[in-house]
Amino acid sequence: MPDDQRPYAVLDIDATLSDTSERIHFLQTRPKDWDSFFAHAKEDAVLDEGLAVATTLAADHEIVYLTGRPERLRRDTLKWLKDNGFPDGKMYMRGNTDRRPSMTMKLGRLKRLAEDRPVAVLVDDDVKVCAAAEKAGYSVMRADWGLDAETQPTLFEAQEKEGRT
Repeated sequence: MPDDQRPYAVLDIDATLSDTSERIHFLQTRPKDWDSFFAHAKEDAVLDEGLAVATTLAADHEIVYLTGRPERLRRDTLKWLKDNGFPDGKMYMRGNTDRRPSMTMKLGRLKRLAEDRPVAVLVDDDVKVCAAAEKAGYSVMRADWGLDAETQPTLFEAQEKEGRT
């Protein structure tokens, strides 16, 4: 099947492909140090399970990266993906001033992607994103191998309450 006809496999980045555990401490201060949290994203280690899933899915799907990272991190994020051996793919990011919950932002993008061709699977660590996607009829693979938002209050708050990642 030509690349432009393959269904989409949509992958989150933070705590799905990248290990955010070394920078989460920047969000545990008051006030939260968002600049440092994002500046250090390019130093994240790879989550091996995430790389394996992305590589496997790329064989039969067009990869789409859907991240809550702000648009201003596009260059660093693309470099990180390439340097760490992730498959090529489109990338959709949160607008620099977009503070909607990840669940809202990502579900909206999934719906727009599905207008173009089928979305075969969403891979994400955020339980609220996964639940909303399943409720909307999408197939979901919960990325439970990283620092997940459900068990990490700081990450959950950043994703769903503050709309920052």
